[in-house]
Amino acid sequence: MSEDRPAATLTLGVVGLGRMGAGIRDRLRRAGHTVTGYDTRAEVSDAPSLAAMVAALPAPRVAWLMVPAGQVTEAAVHDVAALFSPGDVVVDGGNSWYRDSLRRGQELAARGVHFLDVGTSGGIWGLEEGFCLMAGGPREAFDLVEPVFVSLAPPGGYAYLGPSGAGHFAKMVHNGIEYGMLQAYAEGFDLLQAATEYDYDLRQIASLWNKGSVVRSWLLQLAEAALGKDPRLDQLAGYVQDSGEGRWTVLEGVERGVNVQVLAQALFARFTSRDEKAFAMRLIAALRNEFGGHPVRPA
Repeated sequence: MSEDRPAATLTLGVVGLGRMGAGIRDRLRRAGHTVTGYDTRAEVSDAPSLAAMVAALPAPRVAWLMVPAGQVTEAAVHDVAALFSPGDVVVDGGNSWYRDSLRRGQELAARGVHFLDVGTSGGIWGLEEGFCLMAGGPREAFDLVEPVFVSLAPPGGYAYLGPSGAGHFAKMVHNGIEYGMLQAYAEGFDLLQAATEYDYDLRQIASLWNKGSVVRSWLLQLAEAALGKDPRLDQLAGYVQDSGEGRWTVLEGVERGVNVQVLAQALFARFTSRDEKAFAMRLIAALRNEFGGHPVRPA
């Protein structure tokens, strides 16, 4: 990490212009980088095709992928790499499984193309507040792309963590911890709202706890905002999706013999969120919408 390095700009492509991809493109442009975005939705895409986006990039080319994990990422990595040359860099900023990233790094390396797996946190707030970036892959590729990390992250908000897979492994654990934190807040506020004899103002308590208490946090600030909009979250269903990262975290704990019981219980609680009237699950749904723009179901 080199926060004091001189400012530099790059020309790069961003593939996937959803909530976070568009934020990444726009934040980079604000910092002076030249960015061509490509998305399958023509109305938001800067380039008419992936090939056109790649053609607009100077060598060594850099493409930042911000697409859903799984087959969509698999296809995007393959399609971009097929258009790239040795020395070019493919960056996967999505929530991919670290073992897939390790494999993709090896496959692209055989063709001379660099692959960086970059765990990206910040949600829809990243455009204004900056993204936290956890990078894995070849060090020379990280050094080439580092001006992008400098522009995307707040001070101290990015790091090179090691070889292929290191970035997405760290992001996987990050999201597992997120599950546990969300569940703790949800259960606590569920208990508060159940104490009907006190008729608590839950937004007031969230605001109070954010003023110097040991449980203050950005998530609690978002809880305050969500409860200010809908004090009892009556407009939301308590259906909470799990993105896959929590499952991977728990499975890694099992395989490595590490006790992750809090994270596992938070994951299992999401499985039981089909009780859409549960207040705790409605709060988690509201918080995920606040920080990540994740869709919610109306009550």
